[in-house]
Amino acid sequence: MFDNLISVGALNIVAADSAAAILDENFHPLKIVACAAVLVTPPYRMASVNIAEPLFVNVEGGHELVVHELELCNKLLKSVKADVIHLDVSLGGINVEELSAAHLSSIVYGKARSHILKILPRIRKISDDIRRAYKIDVLAIGKESIPVRIAELTAGAYAILFTAKKCIEEGKELFLGLPAKCQPRKSENGIYMHSLIPAEHDIIGFAEDKERIMEKVIFHEILNPCARGFRAVKIQLK
Repeated sequence: MFDNLISVGALNIVAADSAAAILDENFHPLKIVACAAVLVTPPYRMASVNIAEPLFVNVEGGHELVVHELELCNKLLKSVKADVIHLDVSLGGINVEELSAAHLSSIVYGKARSHILKILPRIRKISDDIRRAYKIDVLAIGKESIPVRIAELTAGAYAILFTAKKCIEEGKELFLGLPAKCQPRKSENGIYMHSLIPAEHDIIGFAEDKERIMEKVIFHEILNPCARGFRAVKIQLK
């Protein structure tokens, strides 16, 4: 029994999520900014390793990002070892390779089902590739996963860096909507994104500012008046 407990406690998990959005003057989201993949190990409070990419894709196609998130997990697996992948699709933790159109018809309805059906062949193909290469499963666990939350916070932290860089390149002020219930903190070497959910007070995302981008901008944190529980940052040149 105790051997099993030790095995469970040592679970290394890869997860990914996309987060944060450029907002217009009315605080409406326009473009999703960042995607991050993370390796999360005990005690599961922040990423041990992460990679991130800028997106700046229209929010209308956000459901398609699950494919990119899984591809980024696959990319991370080339340099880290994991026991399982947590995918940001909330289907009770089922193995993605076991998903089918018939199965979805009994557990998901409406637009959500339509969106998953569109990406199902691609995520099953990537999951199969991962299974054959690394002998690990991809679980559709969604927001119940702490590693997915850490990936979301990590993507949010990187989104600040990517938006700041865009602000510098375009020479204009930008508003960035952050993930739900979190707060950014600037440090000397990057951005920390702290969860504000009470049971997650020690859950953190981090983005290293290797290019010292934040030294060139000013950012102010504000509440999003149109979305309770969400914050935003205004980023402008110094």
